[in-house]
Amino acid sequence: MNGRSRGLAPWLALILLGAGAGGAGAQPLSLYRDEAQARLHCSGDAVVWLDFQTRRYYAAGQARYAQGRTAVFTCRNQARRNGYRRSILGRR
Repeated sequence: MNGRSRGLAPWLALILLGAGAGGAGAQPLSLYRDEAQARLHCSGDAVVWLDFQTRRYYAAGQARYAQGRTAVFTCRNQARRNGYRRSILGRR
């Protein structure tokens, strides 16, 4: 396991445990370390970069897309159902 993987592990565990507590309609998030894995799973939905600290997601083309250590890729609709909001930074 490399240094980045060890740094993400606590965040991933926190999100997976807390995802069910977000409300009756919340479902666990499917989290992916790279964009290609997310694209395979999110057919028919957009892939977004999910930032755990800010509870925001970034779409491809936005300045912070795929940037930072406290974030992973997921499907946009899953992010929305779990209470994450679209970032207003960058391209809209």
